Amino acid sequence: MLYARSRQLTASLAAVVISAVVVWAIGRGPTDHRLALLVLATGTIAASIGLGGQDHALDRTAAIRWMPRRAMHVLLAGVVVGAVLLTVQTMGHELATVEFVVRNCAGLLGLAALGAAIAGGQYAWTLPFAWLAFAFFAPPPTSVPMEVATWMMLPPGTAAGTWTAVTLGVVGTTAYAVAGPRR
Repeated sequence: MLYARSRQLTASLAAVVISAVVVWAIGRGPTDHRLALLVLATGTIAASIGLGGQDHALDRTAAIRWMPRRAMHVLLAGVVVGAVLLTVQTMGHELATVEFVVRNCAGLLGLAALGAAIAGGQYAWTLPFAWLAFAFFAPPPTSVPMEVATWMMLPPGTAAGTWTAVTLGVVGTTAYAVAGPRR
């Protein structure tokens, strides 16, 4: 309970749910994956706040080893962010497919975890935000490097998008689990 409280779990969960409901209510037209991507990115950014504790000395007093705890934290955050969007969709309007949600949750949470390992928990949101901004304003991909750069905008089943998300998820989660947030 102390771990969840120090990671501002309640505020993060509220931000995830509110963003999903607002975007779902706005996006009642034709299916647009960009709206789903905004929900997932907002949820990732909200969840990334908890990737660093407020008191590092207090965090070290835990009885459970840190590596599995950090990995589970990232995985659980991805599951919650994706589940909230999929749950909101059950009210009638589909924003994205399950494959799109899973792929982008893995990649975005991997970016946030990598951001926490590189810049600390308070700046973990910068990598997913910067990559999302680039992907939104980049021209349509015409080559594999551009597909990698705009992986989160690609339709599900695109090999470059899937492998980029998997790589980011594995590298980011591993870096965060092993090194923890930068102090």
